[in-house]
Amino acid sequence: MAADVEEPEPEEFVYGEEDFVQQAAGWDAEPDSALSRFDRALLDSWTDRMERGFFRYRLGPLPTRVLPGPMRLVAQLNVQRSTERRPPQLVHSLRQPFDPGAFNFTRLRAGEVLLRLRGTGSAAPDPLLVAINASPLERGHVLLLPEPARRLPQALTESALRGALEAAFLSAHPGFRVGFNGLGGRASVNHLHLHGFYLPRPLLVEAAPAQPLCRGLSILRAVPAPAFLLYAAGPAALPALCRDVCRAAEHLAAAGLAYNVFATRGEAPEGGGAGRGLRVLLWARRPSFGGAAGAGLEVALCELAGYLPLPAAPLFHRITEREALSAIREQLLPEPELLRLGGDLARVLRR
Repeated sequence: MAADVEEPEPEEFVYGEEDFVQQAAGWDAEPDSALSRFDRALLDSWTDRMERGFFRYRLGPLPTRVLPGPMRLVAQLNVQRSTERRPPQLVHSLRQPFDPGAFNFTRLRAGEVLLRLRGTGSAAPDPLLVAINASPLERGHVLLLPEPARRLPQALTESALRGALEAAFLSAHPGFRVGFNGLGGRASVNHLHLHGFYLPRPLLVEAAPAQPLCRGLSILRAVPAPAFLLYAAGPAALPALCRDVCRAAEHLAAAGLAYNVFATRGEAPEGGGAGRGLRVLLWARRPSFGGAAGAGLEVALCELAGYLPLPAAPLFHRITEREALSAIREQLLPEPELLRLGGDLARVLRR
C-alpha cells in the first residue's frame, strides 16, 4: 500500500425506513441487476479504494467450486489472504479486555473508511463506520465498526448488531452477508467489529428446515454446522431479535463457550413461502485459542455457514465434503449437549 496515496473522505450515508429492502432479489435473477443505494455506495467506494491501493493485495475473480454432496459447501481459493493478512492477535480469554498496545481500529487511515452509516429517528442504533477489510475474502468485504474511540473489546452489543443487521436490510443483493467472530471463535482483532461481504452463491443455511425450541428461537440441524436460528421478517423486528441474540451470547460466554454469528437473507423458520427475511444463526463452540483446525481450515463464521475460503490450490482441488464437515464439526458441541443448551437458551429467552 503506497504511503503517499491521497486520502479520500468517507461518505455520510444517512438512511431511513424508505431505504430498507423488504424483499431482496432471489437467486433466479442476476444478483447485481438491481442494487440498492447502499450497495452502490459500498461497492463503488470499495472499488475506488482497491484502485487507489489501500488493500494489501489486488483481489480479482477467485476460483470457486461447490463440493459434491448434500451440504453444497462453497469452496473458494484465496491464496493471498493467507499470505498477506495481518497475523491474528493472541487471544487467551473469552473476557479479554481491549489492549491499546495491540493493533486496533483507531489506527485505520482515513481513506480506509468508506461510509458513516447513520439511521434517522430517535430509536436508530448508534452510527457505524464501514471500513475496508484490507485482506478481503470477497468483493465488498468490509468491517462494520462502532465508534473506534470507544475501545470496546470483541463482545457483541445490541446496538452494534442492530446497526449491522440494518445494513443487511439496506442491501438488495441476495448474497450480502453479515457476521461476527467472538473471542475464542477465531476473532483476529480484539476491538468490536462485524464483517459484511458479498458472496454471489446461495448457501444451504438460507432455506434449511428449522425445529422450534421456543417462540423466536429454533435450531438448524441439517446444515454444515448445527446452529440456533433467530429470524426477522423485517427491520421492525430487529430490536427484539438483537436483544435475544445478545442475551443468548452472554449466556454462552458465562458458560465458558465461544460463539459466532452469521446473518443472511433466507426463508422464515416455519417455511411455507412466508418470504425472505433475515436469518440470524448463532453457533456455540468450544473456545479455540490455537492454530488452524484439521484439513487446513480455520473454522470461523464463514466455514460454519458453508463457505470455505481456502489458502492453497492443492487443498482447494482435493478437499471433500466429508473432510470439511469433519474439520468444522469438531469445533462444535456434541448433539446431546447442543440440544440441552437449546433448552437452556429457550428458558433464558422466555424470561
